[in-house]
Amino acid sequence: MKKQRKLLLTAVSAMAMAFALSAMTPMSAYAQDADDETIIVTATKRESTIQDVPFSVNAQSQEDIERSGSTNLEDISRNVAGMSIQNLGPGQSQVSLRGVSAGQIVRDQPGVKEQVGVYLDESVISLSLFTPDLDLYDLNRVETLRGPQGTLFGSGSVGGTIRYITNQPDLEDFSAGVEANVNTIDGGSTGGHLKGMINMPLVPGTLALRVTGYHTEYAGFIDALREGGGESDDVNDGARSGLRAALTWQVTPDLTVTPRIVYQNLEVNGFNRQEVFNLFANPFTTTRDPVTFNERQQFLLLDEEFSDETFLADLTVNYDMGDVNLTSITSFVNRNILASRDASALTGSVSVDLAFPDAAVLLPSNLRDTTELEQFTQEVRLSSDTDGPFQWLIGAFYSDVQRDYAQRLPTPGYDAFTDATLGAGTAAATANGYGPDSPYNSDLPYSIEQFAVFGEASYEITDRLTLTAGARYYDFSEERDFISGGLFSNGDNRTDTTSSDGVTPRVIASYDVTDEIAVNVQASQGFRLGGVNDPLNLPLCSDEDEAIFGGFQTYGDETSWNYEAGVKVTRSNYTFNAAAFYNEISDLQVTLDAGSCSSRISFNVPEAHASGIEVEFGWQPLDGLELSVAGSWTEAEFDSTVRDGNDNVLGGIEAGNRLASVPEYQVAATAAYYFPLAILGEGREAFVAGSVQHVGSRFTQPGDQVPGAGNFVSGLPFGGATGADVTALDLELDAYTIINLSAGVEGDDWGVTLFVNNAADENANLSFDRERGGRARLAFATNQPRTIGVTVRRAF
Repeated sequence: MKKQRKLLLTAVSAMAMAFALSAMTPMSAYAQDADDETIIVTATKRESTIQDVPFSVNAQSQEDIERSGSTNLEDISRNVAGMSIQNLGPGQSQVSLRGVSAGQIVRDQPGVKEQVGVYLDESVISLSLFTPDLDLYDLNRVETLRGPQGTLFGSGSVGGTIRYITNQPDLEDFSAGVEANVNTIDGGSTGGHLKGMINMPLVPGTLALRVTGYHTEYAGFIDALREGGGESDDVNDGARSGLRAALTWQVTPDLTVTPRIVYQNLEVNGFNRQEVFNLFANPFTTTRDPVTFNERQQFLLLDEEFSDETFLADLTVNYDMGDVNLTSITSFVNRNILASRDASALTGSVSVDLAFPDAAVLLPSNLRDTTELEQFTQEVRLSSDTDGPFQWLIGAFYSDVQRDYAQRLPTPGYDAFTDATLGAGTAAATANGYGPDSPYNSDLPYSIEQFAVFGEASYEITDRLTLTAGARYYDFSEERDFISGGLFSNGDNRTDTTSSDGVTPRVIASYDVTDEIAVNVQASQGFRLGGVNDPLNLPLCSDEDEAIFGGFQTYGDETSWNYEAGVKVTRSNYTFNAAAFYNEISDLQVTLDAGSCSSRISFNVPEAHASGIEVEFGWQPLDGLELSVAGSWTEAEFDSTVRDGNDNVLGGIEAGNRLASVPEYQVAATAAYYFPLAILGEGREAFVAGSVQHVGSRFTQPGDQVPGAGNFVSGLPFGGATGADVTALDLELDAYTIINLSAGVEGDDWGVTLFVNNAADENANLSFDRERGGRARLAFATNQPRTIGVTVRRAF
């Protein structure tokens, strides 16, 4: 009852604020007409404005993206209320919407399903752990749909959907553009990019080709201490190159066919990890040089790497049959991902436990996680195309995902030490068919099939009242093999299956109070497939950890009911959108480190919730001045307590504790002033702009909020350290504030922008990483330092 009252109060507050604003008299006769900058979205699979969509949606237009200097989804999230990003490096960000979060999912958990669906136009490109880091150049907009989506979208999602919408080929007019950038990071290296687009009508009115290409050099800002006292600067630099090519063929006035290919290659030479403890580099060693890390430093025996090669081919067919439109989307995705990490401290920590000599402990060890993905999807939709009060859409969706995940731990020389310490033949006896000098190996091929039928219909009861209802039927089947070998493994060889089917509904009522004020209420259900945990690496586990975590083998489906009430106000010089929501989550899938086992497990928490309010306000008080605020307050908590076999609360999963990775408060404010610059000629204008983003405190894992969770004892006597020394950390990730500033000059077909991002040089802790329960390495992922640069654009 208390939570329901709180939800009611937030909803009433949003409504009251909206009605108060709607009563305001426009403050300037110079306010630009709203139609001049109206963003058309297709969140409902029909073209409409954001203000006309009967649920909570945000859209960042191409102009928004360019003026804010956004280059990735994390930049976009600054102006999207309720969106949280965990930045684990390019190509590895994790997204949550409205506080629906399982916490940090790490690279060796391929079985966990994503909570937020991601689309490139009509093609689903979601992949758990690896949200595609798509380039934002030549996009029409980025749409964010909050809350469960499934009645309009083939793939469905439990938390929400993000859609990258590209500019389509223009059948009539030739156009081209180029953008160049150079930037330098304070204390880091220099980066930049070169991007271009060309649109060519090959047969005017019938056939057109649009090609977009880009190359980005990422500047590095993390320094690596080396064995022997050396140091390597800016080890996390990298590059991204890509190409998008789409051909639109207007076969007849009613039939349009658009084939497309997308290719992108991302290569990064390290990770944005700043360490506070490493088995080989810590303040407690005496026979090795003691080390206290500075900001943005880490220790490496081996270089690290992340690469992601993505290829997408899709075919979209639209056929106008009069009062009905037929849409077919066929897509194929191939991705090859490598996360190559320096696991020397991890392997070395096990070697200390096994009483290996120091020479074995210090062997360089490389953990190589590889993912090979092939995904085929087919979606077909029929939708009404009339002006009548009754509108409808029905569709079918099929996907076939083949995902091969593998791990190798090449550690040259390790077998000799294994046999010398544990007995001749031990290495070969535990290999289970894998090659030498790799104490851990695993192969996990996945096969996932999904079939769904979905639909939604709306009816205008009156000119002002519209009711919408929809549902989704889904049928999943998953089969996974697990094979492992090596000294650190169990020598597994097993096959597991998961399947589920069901129906998730959605109902919406929207009412136009006046021509300027619309309110809506919604109830919708979301779904996420369960799965099977990898077996614990028992040779690495303590007896206590094996007893606590050994029983978590499978985890069930996650479902949620999302209830929301929203209001949208549109006036000549401002818009105000607000929504209050309550997500009732059943069997939330939560991830924890399995203590010393170097394993992670997922399991279900019976009940949890995420409730709050989100507000987005844009205002033009006078000609040339644009102000906006996007903010959210979220209460995301467990409503159940999970206990281990000793009746102790497991990993902070206790009723009233916060869900991981979710800030309670998040707000971004932007201001820009545009003014004519007659000295450069007619049509030229200059601008100055700034944004401030504040993100509240968070926890990486639920257990981080347990008293004493930040006191780490390695238990590993090495390098003169006793192993009983305590590394004391505050695991609550502090709130942080990012300030971005820019100024520039624009013409009709060109622009120059000077910018300073993270002007105050905030060093934010974005997430916490503990390797082997903190016995091997402790570190925080961090953000990019102050960055100064210039961007030049030219259109033709």
